[in-house]
Amino acid sequence: MRVVRLLTLTGVVFLACCAPALAAPLAHPGNADVAPAAPSPRSLKHLQAYPRTLVELDRVRGPAAAGTLRKAGGELIAPPLELWRLPSWTAQRLLPGLMRRGLVRSVTADVPLGTDPDHAAGFLSDFTATGFVSDFTDPLSSSQWWISHVGADRWPAPGPGKPLTMIDSGVDLSHEEFANRPNTIALNTMSYSGNDEELHGTATASVAAAPQNGVGIVGIYPQAKLQLWDASPNAQLTVGDEIDGLFAARRTGPGVVNLSLGGFDRIPIEEHAIMNVFESGSLVVASAGNDREGGNSLSYPASFPHVLTVGATDEFDRVTVFSSASPALDLAAPGQDIYAAIPKVFTPSGYAPVDGTSFSAPLVSGAAAAIWTQRPTLTNTQLFDVMRRSARDLGKRGWDPNTGYGILDLPAALARRAPSTDLQEPNEDIYLVKPNGLTKAGHAALTKQNRLQASIVAQLERQEDPEDIYRVWLPARGHLVITARPTVNVTLEVWGRRTKTVFERGKAAQRDLIGTSAHAGRRFERVTVHGRGVGQYVYVDVFLAKKVVQGTYSLSVAPAR
Repeated sequence: MRVVRLLTLTGVVFLACCAPALAAPLAHPGNADVAPAAPSPRSLKHLQAYPRTLVELDRVRGPAAAGTLRKAGGELIAPPLELWRLPSWTAQRLLPGLMRRGLVRSVTADVPLGTDPDHAAGFLSDFTATGFVSDFTDPLSSSQWWISHVGADRWPAPGPGKPLTMIDSGVDLSHEEFANRPNTIALNTMSYSGNDEELHGTATASVAAAPQNGVGIVGIYPQAKLQLWDASPNAQLTVGDEIDGLFAARRTGPGVVNLSLGGFDRIPIEEHAIMNVFESGSLVVASAGNDREGGNSLSYPASFPHVLTVGATDEFDRVTVFSSASPALDLAAPGQDIYAAIPKVFTPSGYAPVDGTSFSAPLVSGAAAAIWTQRPTLTNTQLFDVMRRSARDLGKRGWDPNTGYGILDLPAALARRAPSTDLQEPNEDIYLVKPNGLTKAGHAALTKQNRLQASIVAQLERQEDPEDIYRVWLPARGHLVITARPTVNVTLEVWGRRTKTVFERGKAAQRDLIGTSAHAGRRFERVTVHGRGVGQYVYVDVFLAKKVVQGTYSLSVAPAR
């Protein structure tokens, strides 16, 4: 029988051997992120209600099914996730056999989304020009009241640089704002005449990047390298077409991706697709939704972590009557009476004023791409914080669910000092960092068998990033010392190799939690763990204590002397 010796010194708990932990895990912020539950044959029946189905395969074993899926008309839309799309009737026939072989990780109907979860196309507004006079010279720029409110009149936009990808309905490339526009790249075929919702993509793209060409309006980043993805090729936007666009953008390298779209259902494969694109170095921006008068239901993808979420303000810098309040809101931008380009099939003039958070998000996306072009050494995590922390605060000081940290402020974002880069994001749970989890390889381990010492500096923030998980090598023998030195109250835990999620409780936590340190206040946390007879990777977990909003910490890992 093995004996467990638990040492407690000034509130620090050290686990002195490899037996199960005696201390119960503390409450963790955020939500568990685990591998999807394995589908059952019965769950496949509902697929017949949708034309297409998304099939996620195991990262390691799944490619064995690639030939079968391709012959059946399947299309690999997200290679890092081994995510295929195929006709639903084919999926119902093939999946039982693939599931029995353990190749399938998840099955999701390719459900429709809206360009806004409440008002699918935004909506055309009654408009009265404000008489604003700006330095922009295009004929309708005097109607673009938002220019001075975000500081665009005090900041020269740069030339093309970091790509800006609009995932939306198709854009009318024959429109005068786009026909001769340089650096305009259609990543797939554009269509825009199916129904009224199809005007949306042309409108959002013009707000972000209409050129200064002497006609119509001017976008916030006129010379942007503009990439366009039509996520409604059949006049209906779906989550599969959105994901297809995300990975088309990912293939072009790090940039800013705009998602003026969403729904009220939290779809795990959509979240994991966005996390994978964020992990690759891009910034994802989404509109918060227009459900303020309907109860402020959470909208996705806006409410996913690591998405820069944007609400809408009016000409008086007040939150609009439609902009959803949200705990995930990061900042706001003008979204009412926004003049935009519209395909002439919908309006003879080719322009109309529109309302909606769908048009606030492109202002932030275009601004972020321009800032990144002028500050190319920023990482996406730094840019994320620069954009929201530089916002012009409204009302009571600090964050609020109506406007986040405040209104987009271009000159302030250009000058804002960047925090240190936050490495290895997203890393809020085991699934996101382990091999054959979110990605095939997983996150690089902080320490390895031939390199047992490492240190890292990182940030935590309750809404977007409340927890950080890292893989470290635990030698077969000897002691490993893990130390966190925070600026706020944090907890440090170490979890064993069989852990599925740091949100485990009961017997699973008793088996997997192998060390905890939880002082009150800002004191350093330290856990010492012993080798377990066989060298293996374990998981270090640093997370915010209850009621703490944000902070930084340095983490060091070293063998005991």
